[in-house]
Amino acid sequence: MSTMESAVEHVDVLVVGGGPVGLITAYQLAKNLPSPHRVKIIEKYPKSAQDNYGRAITLYPRSTEMLDQLGLADSLAQQCFACRQTVNYDRHGNEVPGRGWSFMENMKDTTWDFALVLRQKYQEEIFRQAMKRHGVELAAPFALVNIEILDNVGPNGYKVLATLEHGVTKAKSTVKCKYLVGADGGRSFVRRAMNIPFDGASSEDKWVRVDGVIETDLPKPRTYCAIESPTHGNVLWAALDHGATRIGYAFTAERQKAYKEFDEAAAVKEAIASVKPFSLSFKQVDWWTIYAVGQRIARSFLVNDCVFLAGDACHTHSSGAAQGMNTGMHDSVNLGWKLSLVLQGLAKPDLLQTYEAERLPNVHKLINYDKDISRLMTMQLPENWNGDPNADPNEILGTVMAEAATFSSGLGIYYEPDSSLNLVQSAGLSSVQPGQRAPDCSLQKPATFEPTRLQAVTPNLAKFYIVLFAGDVAVTKEALARFTSAVASLQWLFGAELPISWISIFSGPGGASAYETLGGMPHGKVFYDENHSAHQRYGIDVNKGAVFVLRPDGWVGTVTELGQGAGHALETYFKRFLVIDGHAKL
Repeated sequence: MSTMESAVEHVDVLVVGGGPVGLITAYQLAKNLPSPHRVKIIEKYPKSAQDNYGRAITLYPRSTEMLDQLGLADSLAQQCFACRQTVNYDRHGNEVPGRGWSFMENMKDTTWDFALVLRQKYQEEIFRQAMKRHGVELAAPFALVNIEILDNVGPNGYKVLATLEHGVTKAKSTVKCKYLVGADGGRSFVRRAMNIPFDGASSEDKWVRVDGVIETDLPKPRTYCAIESPTHGNVLWAALDHGATRIGYAFTAERQKAYKEFDEAAAVKEAIASVKPFSLSFKQVDWWTIYAVGQRIARSFLVNDCVFLAGDACHTHSSGAAQGMNTGMHDSVNLGWKLSLVLQGLAKPDLLQTYEAERLPNVHKLINYDKDISRLMTMQLPENWNGDPNADPNEILGTVMAEAATFSSGLGIYYEPDSSLNLVQSAGLSSVQPGQRAPDCSLQKPATFEPTRLQAVTPNLAKFYIVLFAGDVAVTKEALARFTSAVASLQWLFGAELPISWISIFSGPGGASAYETLGGMPHGKVFYDENHSAHQRYGIDVNKGAVFVLRPDGWVGTVTELGQGAGHALETYFKRFLVIDGHAKL
C-alpha cells in the first residue's frame, strides 16, 4: 500500500451532520454493526454544552416509540416536558375548543401518549453520549468539502472518496467509505455536490421563534397553546423543558416595516404584542430566530446506490405542524436497520432502494399538509381553497390539523403494501396489515406474570421478529402442530446468523409452564395475553391465531395463517431481501 493510500481513512459509513438525524443514524450503525465495521460522523460546527437552545422541540408518539425501541426514550423522558394538555384562545382571549393543537389530546393507542417536548440541544447531548457508549464520537468541527464517486468498485467496496477540512486548522484529510449519509440540513453540501435538485419554493412569509423563561397572566401557560392574533397569525405558545416557554408568530410584511434592524429586543417586543390580550414578560431569553417559510423536497433520497439524504437535507418545511425532527427520525430509523443488514451481508443491497420508496410518499404527504397549515397560520386560506372566500382561517386550520392528526402523531404513518418488505399474503386474518405500524400492547412474562409490552420485548436491533399469536391453545393446538411441522424443515429460520428472532404469545392467563401449556417447547420467548387485549388489538380470532413478521423498525412486514401454509409464507417473505442458504448477493 502506498504512503498516500495508507493516509486515507477507511470507514463503512460516513455520516455528515451532527444533528438529531445524523446522530440517530450513526448510533444505530454503531449499536448494530459488529467489529470491525466502522462508522464516522462529522459536524461542521463545534458541538458543546454552549449550543443554541432553539431549533426543534417536539417528538410525537411514533417518534418516541421508535426511540424507545432503540433504548433512548427513557433518557429523553427524564428531562422532557410531557405535554398532554392543549388550549386555543381567540383574539379576545376566550377559550375555543377543538381548534389549534387539540388533536394532541387524542394521541392514544400508545404508552407515549403525549408530546415529548425537549429542546434539540438536550436531545443531541443524550444521543451523543449514547453513541459514545458504542464506540463512536462526533468529530467536529469538520466540513465535507468534496465528494467523488469511484468507478469500477465492486460490491461492498469503498465507492465514495470524501475530502474533509478541519474548521480551525483548515487541514484536509481523506475518507473512503462504502456509504455516505447526508444529514447536513437544509443547505446540504451533500445534496448540492451530488447535483440533486431541491424542488419547491420559499414564500414571502417570515416567522419568528423566541425561547426563554417568562411571566404571564395566560390562564394555562404550561400547555401547547394557540392564540388567534389578528396581527401575528396563529401564535404558537409551547411549554418547554426546564421551565422555559417558546413563543412563535408570523412576522408580517406590515410589521416588518417598523424595523430597520430586527434584533433580539425587537423579537421580544413583537412576541409581547403577539399574545395580546395576555401579558408577557421575559425574565431570560435563551434563543431566538427569524426565518422564511417554504417547502422543498429533494428529487432523490439515494443516488449512485451509495449516497443517501436524510432529514432536512432532503425535505424542508415550516415548523407549523412541528414535524421537522419527527420526519427526520422516521428517515433515520428507516435507513439505519437497512444499512446495518446490508453491511453485514445479511440482506441484499437492493434492500436499500426501499428507503426512498417508503419515505418519499410520506414526505410528499407532509409537504402537502404543511403548505396548507403554514398558510393558515399566517391568516391566509390554502392556495387551492374552493370554499367560502371569507372563511375564518383559524377555523379551517383546526379542521386541517384534525384531519392530519394520525399522520402528525406518526401513529397512522404507513408504507404501501408491495412485493418486498410489506407483503400481503393472507387476507382477513387481522385488522393490522403489512406496511402499518405494529401496535404496542400489554403482555405478561411467564412464571412471574410481570407486566411488559410488545414494543419493549421487540427492541430495534436490526432484527425481524416472527410473532406467533397462538390464540387459545386448547382450540388452536392442531393448527399449532401443523405450523410447527411446516417450519421444522426451514432450518435457516432458526439460524443464529440470520437477523430473525421468535416470540410466542398465548391468549389467556399464564400457566405454571409454557411447555405444558403448549405440549412442547414454544418458539422463542414466551408471553401471555391474559385478557386477550393483544389479540383483540391486532384483530386476531383467538380460536384461529396468526403469525406476524414485525420489521426491525416496528412496522408489520407480513401476516400469515397459523397452520401448514405458514412455512411457505415465511420463506416467500424473507427470501425476497435476506441472504439465505448462500444465495448470491445482488
